[in-house]
Amino acid sequence: MSGLDLSPQLAPMPHRRLCTDCGISRSSEPSRCGKACQFIEPDYTGLETAVHGRARDPSRPDELFFGPFKRMVRASLAKPLTGAQWTGITTRLAERLLETGAIDAVLTMAPDPSDKWRPVPVLVTKAEDMAQCRGMRMGYAPLLALLEPALQQGYKRLAIIGIPCQIYALRALEKELGFERLFVIGTPCSDNTTTANFHDFLNLLSDDPDSITYLEFRADYHVELRFKDGRKKAIPFLQLPLSTLPPDFFPLTCRTCVDYTNVLADITVGYMGGQGEQWLLVRNDRGEELVRLLGDEVCLSEPGSAGKRKGAVTGFMANVERAAGGLPLRKMPNWLRPIIGWLMPKIGPRGLEFARARVEMKAIETILHLRRQMPRKIKTMVPPHVWTLVEPYGLKPDDAERAVDPNM
Repeated sequence: MSGLDLSPQLAPMPHRRLCTDCGISRSSEPSRCGKACQFIEPDYTGLETAVHGRARDPSRPDELFFGPFKRMVRASLAKPLTGAQWTGITTRLAERLLETGAIDAVLTMAPDPSDKWRPVPVLVTKAEDMAQCRGMRMGYAPLLALLEPALQQGYKRLAIIGIPCQIYALRALEKELGFERLFVIGTPCSDNTTTANFHDFLNLLSDDPDSITYLEFRADYHVELRFKDGRKKAIPFLQLPLSTLPPDFFPLTCRTCVDYTNVLADITVGYMGGQGEQWLLVRNDRGEELVRLLGDEVCLSEPGSAGKRKGAVTGFMANVERAAGGLPLRKMPNWLRPIIGWLMPKIGPRGLEFARARVEMKAIETILHLRRQMPRKIKTMVPPHVWTLVEPYGLKPDDAERAVDPNM
């Protein structure tokens, strides 16, 4: 008997302008969105303290970028899992939790049976069924709508694998949900879109998009595609057809998200600081417990850092300013793209410097798009640390924008 339960019939999603459908609006108490949603009035300082025992430490500069952590490491499984997005650390962590009996079930995403790229929330109770959840999918899926069904089935020891907007809502409601034990494995996220939009993007990347089995944005400034016949293709970021995408390809929520690195997870498993390997931010004692579960299966090393980010971030800011103002993006001449694409992995920000650059870019994007589209939301949506990130680039809050720390 399978230990993977596909989503039950879910309530419809109420219409909200700023919503990534984390699932709380589909629960029995959709009004909880008011305190659970990161796009309404987030309290990162308070939740970081509740989850990790402290907020960001000013004496540790990287915590400004990445949130509280005990340590950061580069990591890879000694024996990569077949079909995994990288080597399969996220999947293997969940498998080990189930194998050791530490939890009753894992709440995560699996591919829709009718569309491999569409995510659907699932409850997994057998370690061998985690293999069905490997890989990347694109689209919105109400992960947290399965919290109530899971608890009603008696699953009070859970692991949850989610993206930042899902994990923020989970943490905001954690105390009232009544878990006996909870492990939170977070993945970074910056830009999401609908699965239909993602198919349009794949159509621009290949003449045979249906044969694409894998897509990954790598830290060496390339997107890697894999195909059913075993072929691989690496496309430099600068040669992606991003300027041809419609303006609303990425929703305002994703363009104004301030939590790229999933700061409320026990452990964040990503790639940005990995330089070809995965990058783990072990944030608290539960995160350390998760790493110990892997034992000798995982190879760990210190993350590296190289290059300078300021030029890349400044160029990004100029393009966002144009886009936020309704102007077309500046297009680089086609003859120059291969040259810059060759240079960036060699002289651009790499490792942790690349990760810092991406966090600053997201912070800048948040400010500029909110100023253009929803200026009244800035005061409540943008936490104080984001203004510190953007200050070196000349962005400062006026009196109407200045964030209010609810813990002061």
